[in-house]
Amino acid sequence: MKEREAIDRIIQLAIEEDQGENGDISSLLIFSENETAQAVLTAKEDGIVAGLSVASMVLSHFDETAHFQPCVTEGAAIRKGESIATISASVLTLLSAERIILNFMQRMSGIATIAHRYQEACKGTKCRILDTRKTVPGLRILDKMAVRAGGAYNHRIGLYDMVMLKDNHIKASGSITEAVKKVRESLPLSVKVEVETSNLNEVAEALEQQVDIIMLDNMPSEMMAEAVRLIDAQCITEASGNMTLERIPSVAALGVDYISVGALTHSVKALDISMNFTID
Repeated sequence: MKEREAIDRIIQLAIEEDQGENGDISSLLIFSENETAQAVLTAKEDGIVAGLSVASMVLSHFDETAHFQPCVTEGAAIRKGESIATISASVLTLLSAERIILNFMQRMSGIATIAHRYQEACKGTKCRILDTRKTVPGLRILDKMAVRAGGAYNHRIGLYDMVMLKDNHIKASGSITEAVKKVRESLPLSVKVEVETSNLNEVAEALEQQVDIIMLDNMPSEMMAEAVRLIDAQCITEASGNMTLERIPSVAALGVDYISVGALTHSVKALDISMNFTID
């Protein structure tokens, strides 16, 4: 499914959830369809903006004539009190779309903000921050868009676009060697193979199988440093597990290519954004 089609489906589900069968009964009892107004989206704290295109798409679902004008660009750093976008539309559209727009933009901007902080913690190294599949079910495409807006990078989108052999794959297969062998019997050469390792013996075994990426999972920093020396740039390295913002600089300095961080999406704090009508 193409990205825009997937986002349209998510938005439609959000509208159906919020509108139910009767629509916005509070607003419908007060306003007519021809009453118009303007509103402004405002940052209530510092952060990174994400979800501008999604907000515009939400409006289009209600009224294609609604006008959404960003004041900043996607991924921009904003300060508390700064305007993010202005909207001109019918009062009914503004009131019906308000919470849906804010729900998407607050979550996405929260993700972008923390992604930016993690990537900034890698400054001075070659390391890049990756997201994971620890996303809200059904919202992965938006979560990963937000990660990119924050300056970090997407790992695999789902189970379908890359081979990652984790501990349970390896246990069920008997060994790293056997798991990789089974995969490569019918795997197209264009598909990368990543193997999760937890100790130096597993790292050595994965190296022997000439995999594309070796994940150094939940390793102490001293072991990780030895693993990087052992791998010696023969494949890509990815550090994972217990990667707090405080730990990122020291792990990045070990020379790993990537650090994957589930916290970018699984426990994000929404960025506080308001939407208020403007009074002439």
